[in-house]
Amino acid sequence: MGGTTRILVVEDEYAIVVGLRDDLEAEGYQVDVAADGIEGERAARDGGYDLILLDLMLPKKDGFAVCRALRASGVRTPIIVLTARAQEADKVLGLELGADDYVTKPFSSRELRARVRAVLRRVADAAPGPATFERGDLVVDFNRYETRRAGQVVALTPTEYRLLAALVGNRGRVLSVDEVIDQVWGKGIALTDRVVYTHVNKLRAKIEPDPSKPVIVVGVRGVGYRLGD
Repeated sequence: MGGTTRILVVEDEYAIVVGLRDDLEAEGYQVDVAADGIEGERAARDGGYDLILLDLMLPKKDGFAVCRALRASGVRTPIIVLTARAQEADKVLGLELGADDYVTKPFSSRELRARVRAVLRRVADAAPGPATFERGDLVVDFNRYETRRAGQVVALTPTEYRLLAALVGNRGRVLSVDEVIDQVWGKGIALTDRVVYTHVNKLRAKIEPDPSKPVIVVGVRGVGYRLGD
């Protein structure tokens, strides 16, 4: 990543904005701020940022809707969601919509800086993923986030694309549940096996010829998942 790293903070609480800006600028980042969801989405589309810090509870348009809209339009800038909600369901929904990590308020400056560095490092170190995947009448274009079965569009979520890409990129080996979490949601993300199982089943329902007898996303009992032969 060349030049100064640019971060967009989408947050409406003034005290939090001031603290984030001071901390991040002290680390050498260039920081811009948007105070509502509509302004934040517009800036994220147009600004060429390296990272977005996105509050979930925003005026005009909430962070869930902003994240969904950005990923649907092809914006791949990494997103860390900021949430005061402690429920796992809210965190998982943010990740499912395409966020890369989350931080629960109140958070320390040290924790936030560590998460920012980790996400930026993960993006910089990421190996190129597969470009396409074809199996029978299924065609997946990972670069364009487009999937078709028998010529009909299939709507996969960003998480489902990452899940399938992880299996395609590791063709020939079984990924443990922990490895799936690391590759799909990121290292340090605390999720249960049930969350992974739920996402696998949703993906199977969309891409398998017969979801009750999966041949693309194959489970290996007691181990994890692999791409079918």
